[in-house]
Amino acid sequence: MAPIPNVENSPEVEGILNSYALIIDGIQKTIGDHCEVVLHDYRNKDHSVVAVAGSITGRETGSPMSLIGLNMLRQGDAAENDLNYITRLPDGRVLKSSTLLLRTSAGNVIGALCMNIDITELRNVGRLIDQLTGVSDEREAPQTTFSPDPDAVIDSALAEAEAVLGHPLTRLTTAERTEVFRLLEQSGVIQLKRSVPVIAERLGLSRATVYNYLVRIRNEDGEK
Repeated sequence: MAPIPNVENSPEVEGILNSYALIIDGIQKTIGDHCEVVLHDYRNKDHSVVAVAGSITGRETGSPMSLIGLNMLRQGDAAENDLNYITRLPDGRVLKSSTLLLRTSAGNVIGALCMNIDITELRNVGRLIDQLTGVSDEREAPQTTFSPDPDAVIDSALAEAEAVLGHPLTRLTTAERTEVFRLLEQSGVIQLKRSVPVIAERLGLSRATVYNYLVRIRNEDGEK
């Protein structure tokens, strides 16, 4: 993972974020009530949301990054915009989203402008049209957790790992435990400050054990 550069108090970064904060209301109102625009400052992963227009995912200023953002952040400056992807909220609503990365003049990724459009009703209309025309597409969008609570984001990563294994994380072999930590590392959730204590509690492990697994996995991946 390429770490975000040390731009903690950079006037350029503040200028970029402030300029986008001024336009997100206009973007949201132009698209309408089914749209949400979220501005992220990647310097603070646990509280990356610095401005929100609209209310689709329930996030507010100070909310953490989602797994989508954390995975993108892991890629560092090599990350690319992710446009027109489909996600599904836990309550069943379907979103069409885009994540546009914000960069400094040197090309460093420092944040993102994210747009989420609730297309649930449109999909329902489309499904009815498909039924009438004899076309069927039952593919489901992956579920994503957007939450103002970092613990919910961490729990969603654990749930994804559990789904991959096919049984509860409370009973794991040594090999399966290693695979779980590899999945968590790949998801990017480890970048959240609360991730280690929460994961340790959920898995019934000590924090030292969690750190040992992460160090081992990173060393193994570094040797490949």
